Amino acid sequence: MMKHLILLFSVAIGFAQTPEPLGYGEFLGYVKKYHPMVRQANLEITAAEAALMAARGGFDPKIEVDYESKEFKGTEYYSLLNSSFKIPTWYGVEFKAGFDNAEGMYVNPEHVTPNSGLTSFGVTVPIGQGLFINQRMADVKAAKAMVQLGQAERNLRAAAAIYEASKAYFHWKRCYDEAELYKTYLDVAQTRFVGIRKLIEAGDKPAIDSVEAGIIVKNRKLSFNESQLKLTKARLELSNFLWIEQVPVVLADNVVPEASIETSVVDALGLASSLTATPSVENHPKITALQSKQDVLDIERRLKANMLLPRIDASYNYLSEPSYIDNYRFEDYKVGLNVSFPLFLRKERGGLKLAKAKLEDNRLELAQQRLELRNKITAQQAEIALVAGQKETVADLVKDYTRMLESEERLFSVGESSVFLINSRENSLVSARLSQIDMDNRYLMSYAELYKTLGAPGL
Repeated sequence: MMKHLILLFSVAIGFAQTPEPLGYGEFLGYVKKYHPMVRQANLEITAAEAALMAARGGFDPKIEVDYESKEFKGTEYYSLLNSSFKIPTWYGVEFKAGFDNAEGMYVNPEHVTPNSGLTSFGVTVPIGQGLFINQRMADVKAAKAMVQLGQAERNLRAAAAIYEASKAYFHWKRCYDEAELYKTYLDVAQTRFVGIRKLIEAGDKPAIDSVEAGIIVKNRKLSFNESQLKLTKARLELSNFLWIEQVPVVLADNVVPEASIETSVVDALGLASSLTATPSVENHPKITALQSKQDVLDIERRLKANMLLPRIDASYNYLSEPSYIDNYRFEDYKVGLNVSFPLFLRKERGGLKLAKAKLEDNRLELAQQRLELRNKITAQQAEIALVAGQKETVADLVKDYTRMLESEERLFSVGESSVFLINSRENSLVSARLSQIDMDNRYLMSYAELYKTLGAPGL
């Protein structure tokens, strides 16, 4: 909460000058909790669960009432009431209870009922098509698989958001380090310029040395101003990922990145156990998504295969007057048998062939993704190890250039060197420090790339 206040009030009031670090882990916590991209990713699961609820609605009991009446010139032609209560079940069997009542002078004889109406209790059973799998059953199974797919898609979208946020943070840190570097050596150049002018006034140095020192100061000012512009842009880019509740936050100028960040990155991204051993890719969101899609396609294949069977629906309904409902009579019933079967089955065979092709295509993609993910993870681990070695080499170069500069400054103090040589040594050191900052950024980005490749471990 204190950090929230610092971020907001330093922007609103604009007088806070004490550097206030924003740690990478803390920053990532804001992104995971508040950023719209992550919250949008959570909607994937909500949508999938809503689809599952809608699919289960196919098994909801249903009440149907149909009433129709006609009266003309004082004559009641007919008054028809048909009502039913249906209960669909998992395996396509449907139970039905009904009540019918028909009155009037012109009622169709087959619809005539006793004065008190006619009740019925019955069952409809699909003997062929639709018994072991039907559209309602397939919809529910597919929706359950889609929930897993939604969770995988959520992890992928959240990982992408966290990767982009990390990229922005690392770029901000790089720009900040560069700006601090240029500021340091601008101060050094200005101090040297003042010292040389004093030496010139004392007659210990030629006047041309002040021109050389002044050129260095001007160049350093240009580099520092350019670095400040880059830092401002990087700060605004980072602010795109900073939200508190529903409010976007703009970083104040006094907020600075974490100094020693490597351990924080490993901990915040949950990579401690993934830097050496190649983890299993079976729980990777991409594999989970493709496996869920495979399940959906297999359900579709089974449904299409079931369509090759003839459609045979057998029904039995026990009939009784309401007053005789406890007196069962076997001879009072209504039965039905509906048979439907296309002669050539071209539509059904074509649909099954297409479903099999989609299933095989997804299977091949699944196998390819497993191989690619293993290779990408191994390659990223190798990159982290390589860049770690390069970091040590660059650090050694910085030490060597620092010693060279210090030696040149000692020679200058005894009159055995020149401003030109000091400037040359210093430029080499600045270039080495910039390479070190660039290598640090690459090292941090390699962690972010591994996190993205692993598919958001720890989410």
